[in-house]
Amino acid sequence: MTAADQLSTARRLSAAVLAVSDQLTVPEVLQTIVDTARELAAAEYAALGVPDDDGSFAQFLVSGVSPAQQAAIGPLPRQHGFLAVTLREPVVQRLDDIRADPRFDWWPRAHPVLEAFLGVPIMNGDEILGALYLANKPGGFTAHDEELVRVLAAHAAIALTHARLYARSRELTIAEERARIAHDLHDAVAQRLFGLRLTAQAADLLIERDPAAARARLAEVTALAREAAEELHAAVLELRPARLDEDGLPDVLRKQVQVLDRASGADGPRLHYTEDDPPVLSPAQQAVVLRVAQEALHNAVRHAGAHVIRVSLARLGSCGVRLEVADDGAGFDVAATLKAGRSLGLRSMSDRACSVRGHAVFTSTPGQGTAVLLEVPGD
Repeated sequence: MTAADQLSTARRLSAAVLAVSDQLTVPEVLQTIVDTARELAAAEYAALGVPDDDGSFAQFLVSGVSPAQQAAIGPLPRQHGFLAVTLREPVVQRLDDIRADPRFDWWPRAHPVLEAFLGVPIMNGDEILGALYLANKPGGFTAHDEELVRVLAAHAAIALTHARLYARSRELTIAEERARIAHDLHDAVAQRLFGLRLTAQAADLLIERDPAAARARLAEVTALAREAAEELHAAVLELRPARLDEDGLPDVLRKQVQVLDRASGADGPRLHYTEDDPPVLSPAQQAVVLRVAQEALHNAVRHAGAHVIRVSLARLGSCGVRLEVADDGAGFDVAATLKAGRSLGLRSMSDRACSVRGHAVFTSTPGQGTAVLLEVPGD
């Protein structure tokens, strides 16, 4: 390798490494890594797989395969053959011809024919987070190729570990928020019941001396009982896991907005929900739209100091969805927030949108509120 080649390799490797700490989403970082691996190893094809718990892949990014080829190949692969070997065994797999190995399984009819193969596990300690796969290099892959791809796999592990830690942090935050809402609702119900008891006692004292006044008190008892029942119903809705498969996205989102509105109290923001003929999305898409809505609502309720928060869900094209969460709160400088690295919430929403081929846009100006817009195309 010439000095010029070494310099070019170092620059490409540096760009891929810097992507991990840049303002990119996790899918963008992983795509940069898989593209760089293919280029540096002079492979025809490359892929990066992150397994799920159901024998398939949560993410599977490719390089060297056109969108038309991907469509012809079909859905995401299952964990079989060498895809599974590299996810189970924490060692590099370097073969001159993958088809000659007894562990080779099969590939779909439209899949490119692979020969030379290099599989490098992506590891965090002893845990395998995923794998980088490269194929079809004239003359086969070398030990130098293996070392370059190992470096890229290590940085893919950093990106995936950071994403996992952030997801766990958000789960804890959501759990804390749910506990706070439940506490607030409990206090509200307790106040209703205390008022109901006092009013009932007053009616009992008045029933013989002033029947008309007693009847008025009993009417108040009825109203207080209804309000307490509504508060309890709101608590049940909030604490019960969202059942998208049973209730559907619009119903779940509407109820969550209603719960937050009730829990905000007299001094909190008023929340409004509207919808305009949203279509039925796939389960994965529904989950993403709901999670982005929850993230945006969390930020608006807790940090915006808003008076009004509006949530709208509308049809996008023939079968897509457009979600908007807008508030009239303090707002912030989006570019400055991204530059300062205080953008985990924005990145999380962007990552979720990318996972279903969607797009998230954040619009905000200090003193003029914030709007989160999510567009998800239908399947």
